[in-house]
Amino acid sequence: MGPDSTSDQEARRRADCDIALTLREPHTDDGPGVFNLIARCPPLDPNSRYCNLLQCSHFATTSIIAIADAGEHAVVGFISGYRMPARPDTLFVWQVAVDAAVRGLGLGSRLLTGLLARPALADIRFLETTIGPDNSASWALFERLAERLSAAVATTTLFESQRHFGGRHPDEILCRIGPFDSPAAGAARSP
Repeated sequence: MGPDSTSDQEARRRADCDIALTLREPHTDDGPGVFNLIARCPPLDPNSRYCNLLQCSHFATTSIIAIADAGEHAVVGFISGYRMPARPDTLFVWQVAVDAAVRGLGLGSRLLTGLLARPALADIRFLETTIGPDNSASWALFERLAERLSAAVATTTLFESQRHFGGRHPDEILCRIGPFDSPAAGAARSP
């Protein structure tokens, strides 16, 4: 294989992404970076800048951000989520965004694990999200999470393409994982 082979390109890409990442709770100053990240991550639906500011403030405890210590785009990963109002033991993951420059390095899994490990979420027993039927990367991410948590996965169509989106958006399949023991609760019980 020549110097431009796929494996050589992948090795260079991984070396270029060997940067330090900080995973933390977002704050309002992160809103513009989150907005720009989501714009770079089709097919994610863009939200308003105001919505991203609310995610980084009102929903900061149930969201997580990855900041690169170097690079053009400081915000390279983001998960927004919230507790289900009628079921506070359930975390709904709204969006998972990972910059193309760091995809394939396990950042989505690190973000999910970091979020669930927070002491403030120690009582979470279920995780829900919606995924388009053709989004194989998201399906793989959440199936791996369920496996790590030794939890069951149940799926059902939550929003239908024709009925809810006028045919302009694919079905949104609800993926429910659980019950599981929270990683934060397990850490709290450890001596």
